[in-house]
Amino acid sequence: MRSATGSLIFVLLMLAIDWYVFTVIKHVSGNASPKTRTIIYTAFWIISLLSVLFMAMLPYVNYESWQRPVRTYIFAVVIGLFLAKVLAVFFFLIDDIRRGLQWLASKVFFKNTEVETFGEGHIPRSTFLSWLGLGLGTTLFGGLLNGFRNQYNYKVRNVQLSDESLPAAFKGMKLVHISDIHSGSFMNKEAVQRGVDLINAQGADVILFTGDLVNDQAKEMIDYVDVFGKLKAPMGVYSTLGNHDYGDYVPWPDRDAAHRQKEFEAGRHLMTPLQEKNLESLKAIHAKMGWRLLMDEHVPLQKGNDRIALIGVQNISGKIRFHSYGDMAKAHEGSENFPFKILMSHDPSHWDKEVKTKYPDVNLMLSGHTHGMQFGVELPGFKWSPVQFVYKQWAGLYGAAEKQRLYVNPGFGFIGYPGRVGIMPEITVIELV
Repeated sequence: MRSATGSLIFVLLMLAIDWYVFTVIKHVSGNASPKTRTIIYTAFWIISLLSVLFMAMLPYVNYESWQRPVRTYIFAVVIGLFLAKVLAVFFFLIDDIRRGLQWLASKVFFKNTEVETFGEGHIPRSTFLSWLGLGLGTTLFGGLLNGFRNQYNYKVRNVQLSDESLPAAFKGMKLVHISDIHSGSFMNKEAVQRGVDLINAQGADVILFTGDLVNDQAKEMIDYVDVFGKLKAPMGVYSTLGNHDYGDYVPWPDRDAAHRQKEFEAGRHLMTPLQEKNLESLKAIHAKMGWRLLMDEHVPLQKGNDRIALIGVQNISGKIRFHSYGDMAKAHEGSENFPFKILMSHDPSHWDKEVKTKYPDVNLMLSGHTHGMQFGVELPGFKWSPVQFVYKQWAGLYGAAEKQRLYVNPGFGFIGYPGRVGIMPEITVIELV
């Protein structure tokens, strides 16, 4: 059961924001006819109170028993409305701060003078800022609704990389990089199959997957083993684990007081027996699909008489809120004599944490994890997403002119918000030239 206290706090916040937004709606609709105002006010409060009721019910209903599309879209719409209102409130607050400063100036500097003339005892709202806030909030909400159409709107991105360390036999090698499948979020198997067909159509020498096959549990893959098992490449399909693959976000019943005592004594996070069983099931799924799961190890890729190293680590994060399971030193050991190395590591913060400083012989690191927040703007020569305030490297190629490169794939799937705005699901085709 979700926290009733947390839900109550959020519901009260929603009501406060609704009241604040409503005061502005009353202001901008003041010149409308009484009938129009009644329609606007009624529609606003019906939608707002239904959203509040939904959030208030969450701690007391078995939300997980609802049909996945129903719960996913309702939750997305409610949160989308909330975020749209928060954006609008930002501009309303700017206006109210302006009004407050103007009122204060009138009382301190212009008391009992003719300058203190702000209507009938108050300073009016800025119509411009009011409409701007409402307009941007509405645009955000409309964009989020439209983004539902982009869940499976897979885009192929072609990247060429040259490196003097690359053996001659590997020049022209083509690899496909995908990440963050999140099968637990899928609701359209045929659409996912089209994405898999698109991957195979690229004719890659090797396919590399950098983690987060599921949202939480191995059973989410049951309906998709046959789909992703169709991924084929001459040199194989290789994979690593991401933070979601360990089941850390599941309230496992054996994460009890006794287990927490073990963690306290060990001084670190420990997986519970049920978590470990789930992870073993997930590993078996990788094998069943014909994927070679790399667990802190490296394998040689060979063409002719030349070889390069493919290194794969379990999740290693430079962010304290994510548990790190991998061992880069173990994975790297023995690869020193390979002239070119590709590292598969789910979290791009691993790049700055140790790869750049401790392993300068890694030529190319492939990551995912950020999803590009599934929201942003991407134009030729310009890209932006709120996730860039959390992750320095969040989508695309980094270090293009340097010896070491990092590519962050914004994900094949989605989680939470069932869509994409501006940052599409991506199939990355990297050609070594």
